[in-house]
Amino acid sequence: MLLTLVTAALAIVGTLLGSIVSGRFQERAAERSVRVSQGEAIRRDRLEAITALASAISDHRQAMWKRADAVLSDAPAEEVVALREASHQTRAAVTRPLVALRVLIADQAVRTTVDTMISLTYGMRQPYATKEELSVVREAAKDAEDAFVDAAAGYLARTA
Repeated sequence: MLLTLVTAALAIVGTLLGSIVSGRFQERAAERSVRVSQGEAIRRDRLEAITALASAISDHRQAMWKRADAVLSDAPAEEVVALREASHQTRAAVTRPLVALRVLIADQAVRTTVDTMISLTYGMRQPYATKEELSVVREAAKDAEDAFVDAAAGYLARTA
């Protein structure tokens, strides 16, 4: 009878230990799954911030080009005012994705390219004497955007 009692006690202890170990494995698997899901969500948010900023800065650059071109072409004052208002709206549209990017990406290479891209694009509001001068600044802003996209793509590849 003692042998039966010991055997039963060992079976119970074994079952309890098995349940504990199995539960711990399930807990770790669930934690791993949550980490992967969070990582995917952050990656999605980063990609969205990058694409939204690139799109917004491109729209703003185009609006600044039209505005400066109208001034250089001696367009009617009403047209220049309308283009100025449009450029104010596109500049405002840059703010949200820029803030999101700064919150989500701390990489210095990406931030440096963002700062350069923003500075060159915003610099298009300066008065230029000729369309050639304006074109040079526009091309520099386009190149800066390309450098930003390349740096951001490299960052995403490294953090995947």
